[in-house]
Amino acid sequence: METIRIEVGQSEEGKRIDVFLADKFPQHSRSYIQKLLKDGFVLVDGGKVKQNHRVRAGSTIEMNIPPPKEISLEPEAMELDIVYEDDDIVVVNKPQGMVVHPAPGNYSGTLVNALLHRCSQLSGIGGVIRPGIVHRLDKDTSGLLVVAKNDTAHKKLSQQIKDRLVRRVYWCIVENNIKEDRGVIRAPIGRHPVNRKKMAVIWGPNAREAITHFRVMERFGEYTLVEVVLETGRTHQIRVHMAYMGNPVVGDGTYGSKKREFKLNGQALHAKKLGLFHPSTGQYMEFEAALPDYFEELLKLLRENF
Repeated sequence: METIRIEVGQSEEGKRIDVFLADKFPQHSRSYIQKLLKDGFVLVDGGKVKQNHRVRAGSTIEMNIPPPKEISLEPEAMELDIVYEDDDIVVVNKPQGMVVHPAPGNYSGTLVNALLHRCSQLSGIGGVIRPGIVHRLDKDTSGLLVVAKNDTAHKKLSQQIKDRLVRRVYWCIVENNIKEDRGVIRAPIGRHPVNRKKMAVIWGPNAREAITHFRVMERFGEYTLVEVVLETGRTHQIRVHMAYMGNPVVGDGTYGSKKREFKLNGQALHAKKLGLFHPSTGQYMEFEAALPDYFEELLKLLRENF
């Protein structure tokens, strides 16, 4: 079992312990940290605490990480669009409609199942159901993501994300006309106060800083093609921020409007470019995935009719 000890700084006093640890150790999801807290693997000054405990300056936190359990997921032969692969990483162009990793009750047909069939080894930091997964894309978002083949690569890539060194560029089609040519959305995101399955722009101790840069690529009257660059990477960040601006992503059934002019299987959101420093060589690498057919067909329709 790996044991990590950390002392709370003066500027960090008052944070919820699950938020504090998730910020310190981005390789572990907040839900995973909450499970560690629930199971008694996190101690504050030698004692167990709940996930809503507020940390105090000078306190010593001990986080015990159990060794990854043996992966029991079934490898599945599925076609994958591999953009790049070596001994440390795999860069995948994920199709719209594919779930990244299994969840309780859904242990098949995911990107992880396909990767387990293709790769002899994936990092174990993500736990039993998230081997290799450094960051995620929503089921109905297409595009690029990087997967770690070993724990060293996983830790280094996670640190890059924390340090905001990974370049993530998305294209999306949103409702309504964005008048500004470019801009920055600075609005904190947290769990929706009523619907816990959704995220929302909220201000308070349970929200996390969220920054999205956008640039208008093309206008179609009632719709806008936008390039988005993530500075932070909160859950559903682009979808939440665009809806907050009054420009929900077309086809977004969770945060979008009730307008359904186009027969889409999900939101028109594509992770187009991914830039990172290779975990072994330190060399900067940038990858690009062409717009998928569903996106190109929608653009053609908008150019012809709007």
